[in-house]
Amino acid sequence: MLNPQEILRDEFARRGVACPVDVTFATDETMPKDHYRIAQDFTITASGLRGHIFGIGRLLRKIEIKDGKATLVCDISGEYAPQKRIRGHQLGYRGNNNTYDAWTPKQFHRYHLDMMLFGTNIAEHVPDEGGNTSALMPMPPNELLVEVSKFCQALDMDFGLWYPIDDKQPVHEALAERERVFASLPKLDYLFIPGSDPGELAPDELFQRGEAYSAAMRAIHPQATMWISAQMPHNSPQWPAQFKAELDKLPTWLDGVIMGPNHAFTTQEIRRAVPMQYDVRLYPDITHNLRCEYPVRYTRDDWHFALASTLSRESVNPRPQEFATLHRQTRGFVSGSVSYSEGVHDDLNKTLWTDMDWFGDAISVRESVEDYCRLFLWNAPVHAMTDALLQLELNWEGDPALNMSIDACLDAFEQHALIDNWRFNLHYFRALCDYYVRHKRIAELDATARGDFDYEHPAHNLFPLAKTLFEQIGIQLDVENFGGLHWERGCTLDTIDRPITDLPWLKKQRDRGLLAQSLQRNVVQDDEFYFSFAHHSREVLNARQQGEFYLNFHGDRPCNNGDYPTSTLQIFDNHTFFANLGGFAPGQDYTLCVTWWRNKAGLESPEFCMKANGHVIGEGCEDVDFDLSMVGPDRDMLHTRSYHLPAGWFENGCLALEFSEPNTGVMLSEFWVIKHK
Repeated sequence: MLNPQEILRDEFARRGVACPVDVTFATDETMPKDHYRIAQDFTITASGLRGHIFGIGRLLRKIEIKDGKATLVCDISGEYAPQKRIRGHQLGYRGNNNTYDAWTPKQFHRYHLDMMLFGTNIAEHVPDEGGNTSALMPMPPNELLVEVSKFCQALDMDFGLWYPIDDKQPVHEALAERERVFASLPKLDYLFIPGSDPGELAPDELFQRGEAYSAAMRAIHPQATMWISAQMPHNSPQWPAQFKAELDKLPTWLDGVIMGPNHAFTTQEIRRAVPMQYDVRLYPDITHNLRCEYPVRYTRDDWHFALASTLSRESVNPRPQEFATLHRQTRGFVSGSVSYSEGVHDDLNKTLWTDMDWFGDAISVRESVEDYCRLFLWNAPVHAMTDALLQLELNWEGDPALNMSIDACLDAFEQHALIDNWRFNLHYFRALCDYYVRHKRIAELDATARGDFDYEHPAHNLFPLAKTLFEQIGIQLDVENFGGLHWERGCTLDTIDRPITDLPWLKKQRDRGLLAQSLQRNVVQDDEFYFSFAHHSREVLNARQQGEFYLNFHGDRPCNNGDYPTSTLQIFDNHTFFANLGGFAPGQDYTLCVTWWRNKAGLESPEFCMKANGHVIGEGCEDVDFDLSMVGPDRDMLHTRSYHLPAGWFENGCLALEFSEPNTGVMLSEFWVIKHK
């Protein structure tokens, strides 16, 4: 077990200053493990090391350093008790992630201590997934797992495993494998088995496996708890009811249920569904930006396609205000959370989420970010740095070409460069990316307006900082140079130059002799209508969509290479779609033309139905020439179909559209309602 006085001394040595107060540590074994008390004479009292580390973190978060001198900025005396008893993060050492696979045990130890200084009490890790490795790993996954378990024991931190079921592995082999892993660990406090993602088991078999694995775990670690997540396989409509039926049997080996991505129940439903004898824990995805549980601007899912295309799924993503809202929406239903993370690009999100699990509404977003700056960016002016970090979230609002604050955000970082601090460099890199995307888009829109289809924007200069970050923390910002697993895994340098205007497409169309038609592609008359999920706000549809709809984005994929117009990049993925439109000419027949995602649109399903003002729309016609010239070269990905809308179907120039398909869903990217020819 470590010594709290040594931890305190080392922290101030890192900062190069003396502690401004004399701190002593006292032990009160009657106190709950996660509580601590700070007296006015700066005695930190706790039942053990965990509480002492939390107290040290509280002190460091309220110390400002200026001109080589440390100052305590407020009175920190008082009793401290967390609102949520479960406060953790998943730090999986596997090939999938964009950072942790390059870490040594020493780096993991440092990061676990950093998280504890913000009040984290659980670290969740991932055993060897059978080949999910990378060339960057300094040691095999299960060897690292043992080392992490050891220093969690030394830090007085709970240690858990996310251990999915391989459906294809025989049960006896899976059980023997787990017994070996459990026996190798000096400390194990809980086991998390996901219901899916991965996994395709029906709930009865899932629970049977859970019981067997729980018995194996408790034979070695009798205090450990067992958790199963209500994450359902795709296209399994009976799965939630079956899962609930297994819970209603009140299995004694189960301690809690987890809600995570691909959830079978909403947050509002899960606590109702789970008997009160079981805890409910959140597994919030605070690491991904799109194609995920909580995409950027998750209540609207309207992150601008230019930013989504270039920054992709795992770019540096501080989202403090948005996640504060999400936490407030979910906290009443759960006993805490262990977040889903694929690297340090979500570092600020982790600390903020732990802060909210501890303090709830007793701490503001701004105070939490200020504490982050004092604890980790101590050489920078606190308020200026806080403003810059908060601004990064605002950079992602609306069209970057219109967001002038992106420039001010970059200026703020460049005034306070801390080149030796990886957390500063991480967020500085994001500010540079935002600036590059904004000015490239401005220049390309201007070139298009001038008719200069040969314009080429100057290349970015992000590589040197990406290299520095790789050397500092092993973050893999591209595949070729830094060993990233895949462009989608945080490799921002591999996506930053994806098309963000139609300029690359128009250039190709010009070379094919199709420029004039392409410039008019989405132009409609006043008594017609055009809508693209990539280009337009859903508010113009004048209809609230049902359920937890999903938008499948293609702009960051390699297929976005100028072969497709940007209007086709976003696909609405839901079982229903509604639109209420007006302004159509009386006595006029119209054509409804829809761009569908062919692979999953479900158009051939007998249950697929389209209605216009209650009238069932018949089978449509395909226009292969239009698809090849105006949609894209791969008709297996996207294609259009046209439908006749008779004048008699319109009601005083108004049209209500309703599409439904209960299994695979309706999947469309754009549509036109134009006069019938």
